[in-house]
Amino acid sequence: MCLGVPGRVVEWLDRSPLFERAIIEFGGVRKECNMTCTPQVEVGQYVIIHAGIAICQVNEDAANRSLEEFTRLGTATSLEPSDVEPKS
Repeated sequence: MCLGVPGRVVEWLDRSPLFERAIIEFGGVRKECNMTCTPQVEVGQYVIIHAGIAICQVNEDAANRSLEEFTRLGTATSLEPSDVEPKS
């Protein structure tokens, strides 16, 4: 299963058709992403990123709910070293 992750557009790098690229922020981490499918998005708005490509625009509330759920799931599924038995 592949997940799309919401991120905020912080800077456009190229707005020429077929080569749209922007810097997207995911919880403090910034990555360059392809924006060809979402050329209408402006700085400060949110998109869903899958495999380095913005596949759709999403509103801020939906983006924040998704990020909160990812955080909750990550916390619920994280393992401590003491939780894993060493192989013999």
